[in-house]
Amino acid sequence: MYLVLIAWLYVTLMMAVAEATSPTGTLLGAAMTFVLYGLLPMGIVGYILSTPARKRAIKAREIAEQAAYDEEQARRRATAAGDAPGPAGPSTDSAAPDTGGQPAAGSQDGRIASVRKEPG
Repeated sequence: MYLVLIAWLYVTLMMAVAEATSPTGTLLGAAMTFVLYGLLPMGIVGYILSTPARKRAIKAREIAEQAAYDEEQARRRATAAGDAPGPAGPSTDSAAPDTGGQPAAGSQDGRIASVRKEPG
């Protein structure tokens, strides 16, 4: 992906140099050529093509935060029960949400909205 972006920026840079060194060209025209044909479109394309990587990074960060939260809750429960905190590992009474893959329960009557907790 980055190779195409770099190659296109090189092409537009050469276009701008050709326009700047042309007898009828100007530096303003060369700058506008580079910005409007190179930087702006490739910035948009790069942003769109990097969306999956950003989503993976966000998901990994959320999973790490959830694991840290679960570990902290397990440590607090162990401290509250008077036990010494055990080795780090999966706890038997996890505070993680249900990940069974089933949809959220809806109301019996379609006119009444389901009640959900606020995220936070």
